Amino acid sequence: MLGRWLRSKLRPPPEIPEAAWRHALTALPFLAGRPASELARLRRLAAQFLQQKEFHGALGLTITDEVALLIATQAVLPTLHLPGDLDWYDDFVGIVVVPSEVSTRRTLVDEAGVVHEYDEAIIGEARAQGPVMLSWPHVEEGASGGGEGPILNVVIHEFAHKIDMRDGQVDGCPPLPNGFMGSTTALQARERWLATLQPAYDRFREQAIVAERFGGEPPWLDGYAASSVAEFFAVACEAYFVDRPRFAREFENLTPAFDAFFLNGRQGD
Repeated sequence: MLGRWLRSKLRPPPEIPEAAWRHALTALPFLAGRPASELARLRRLAAQFLQQKEFHGALGLTITDEVALLIATQAVLPTLHLPGDLDWYDDFVGIVVVPSEVSTRRTLVDEAGVVHEYDEAIIGEARAQGPVMLSWPHVEEGASGGGEGPILNVVIHEFAHKIDMRDGQVDGCPPLPNGFMGSTTALQARERWLATLQPAYDRFREQAIVAERFGGEPPWLDGYAASSVAEFFAVACEAYFVDRPRFAREFENLTPAFDAFFLNGRQGD
């Protein structure tokens, strides 16, 4: 498998047909304002992604070119300006697409050491060194860009987790480049990242709790972001890539850190 993957990575990918690409862009209206140069690069990355990954339909779902391209285009969006391109996703090959949310067994150990087992309905999952699972109806829903409610983009969410996992931890802090935000060491880079992410998470979690328990104004991001700082990072990535202007207003202090990482030093729009 490794040899086949390396050959596919070195071989130029087939070009995405113009009609299929236009159809994908129409299905992803939040990409409409991006410069032509970015869309061209996105198209090339999506083609590479389709060449390197294997899509599998489960529970009766059939993988069509439309399904694969819509997922690929959103999956590569976070890597658009990252050094290394799709190397961020080289720990897996398979993408499993299902026709609805699925139930999975979870185990939780509470603060008293008591083990709790329960079933959780999920619409996506990313496993370290393993495949990504996505619910197709929720992929379609996220493609539209959100509307009035919280932005929900399961593809960006799960692939943000993959980026977070690159250093072996799922903690909301992806591997940061040398000199990140003026840092001189990896430890200092991490400290600067968390110095912006953690306070933003704490404020969001407090707002989410007040909204849920006391009827306060609900936050813009989906409430699932309050479950952990890693989930906050993934949910924040959904909003950042779908609606960066509003993200910059809602998370003024966090946006420079996201720009420094995801735009690789480029100035955000």
